[in-house]
Amino acid sequence: MRSLQDIHEEYDFLDGDERYRLLIELGRELDPMPAALKTDATLVRGCSAQVWVYPTGEADKLHFLADSNAAITKGIVALVISAVQDRPAQEVAGMDVMGALEPFDLKNQLSSNRTQGVPNMIALVQEHAARIAGG
Repeated sequence: MRSLQDIHEEYDFLDGDERYRLLIELGRELDPMPAALKTDATLVRGCSAQVWVYPTGEADKLHFLADSNAAITKGIVALVISAVQDRPAQEVAGMDVMGALEPFDLKNQLSSNRTQGVPNMIALVQEHAARIAGG
């Protein structure tokens, strides 16, 4: 997975529809998430589309699997995951993920319908991280 900084450099260079295409591409680059992991416990609440996030790895290096039934939303969750991927659980639990995503200006780039679930995606990622960090 690309770093958030690399993604932003490309995103910043693009406009409108090209940014949508980049998000869709990011979603396609996610590691596959087995259907068995798409449960009520991994479902992100409050999203217009279905989104699942599942942590793997150890406390010192969390790795997340994620998926969505909508292409743009899958790209948005990929963006969220790229901010936290392969970092220590303790760091992820206390990280300002929304702040890390601010340069993408998602609220002005995408419809509110598409971005309404972003805080919930971040909250679920951080809840998983806090649980794993706590032991």
